[in-house]
Amino acid sequence: MRARNLIITFCLILSLATLGAGLVPGQKPAAKAVLRPFEPAEELLYEAEFSRSLLRKVDIADFRFTANRTAVVHKPNAVGSDEGSNDEPYALVFTGDVSSKGFFAKLFNLRFREHVESTVDPVSFTVQNTKKRDEQGKRLRTSETVYDHASGKVVWTEIDPNNPSRQPRILSSDFTGQVQDVLSVIYYLRTQPLEVGRSFEVSISDSGRVYQVPVRVVEKKRLKTLLGQVNSLRVDPGLFGANGMIGTEGQLSIWLTDDDRRIPVSARIKTEYGTFNIKLKKVIQNPAREFLTKQD
Repeated sequence: MRARNLIITFCLILSLATLGAGLVPGQKPAAKAVLRPFEPAEELLYEAEFSRSLLRKVDIADFRFTANRTAVVHKPNAVGSDEGSNDEPYALVFTGDVSSKGFFAKLFNLRFREHVESTVDPVSFTVQNTKKRDEQGKRLRTSETVYDHASGKVVWTEIDPNNPSRQPRILSSDFTGQVQDVLSVIYYLRTQPLEVGRSFEVSISDSGRVYQVPVRVVEKKRLKTLLGQVNSLRVDPGLFGANGMIGTEGQLSIWLTDDDRRIPVSARIKTEYGTFNIKLKKVIQNPAREFLTKQD
């Protein structure tokens, strides 16, 4: 079960996920959103492998991540609106899906599916709402996280759909400034000016708590990937440790292309249980509808 939690954690932050409130209806940002490499739409597919001792490169899970826009209701007479503007307000919607598969699921009787949706303000690039559905065998949990930026309060509510009489779990925390969830943070990293030696912190909310996660840009390396031979940057988020989002020892590394796209091409999680390798297998991008898939 603990190994499963590590896989899900990576998914949600490569996730390694939030559809809801979006921008306040009628509210117009003071600045304009900048077109980012994953706009107006993008889909990324990954495959995860597990290795430990004599158990080598066993396929364990598939990941799917999408980025899209969703329209936001705009009231012409609302405070802050601009009747002369032709810009249509929208929110960014990121989704993350992961599901177990193959020999690993049978060997460890480990079957799971997780779906996460994140809604993000495209101007400030801060998360507005997070929804999650977590299935582990017969166990099912759904949750929603609401971010009140006016009061600086995040409220997480989890319910058991299979047991309506069970009281919801509710947890809240305070936050200030920009905040991400475990999916939006990956897209946030893709918008940053990354260079080797740079370090910074990101506020990440998960299950009602807010963590200050250190991020280091460790190295530049040329990798053979789905996209061909590409220069990539290795980014190490500090998720593990006594005070981290994951209380055990371990290391997460993510490689992103060193270009304007900043596509995550691979990642690795090293833990006491073994090593999890995640590789990009397919990219679908709009508006060009570029389609790349694994070569035989």
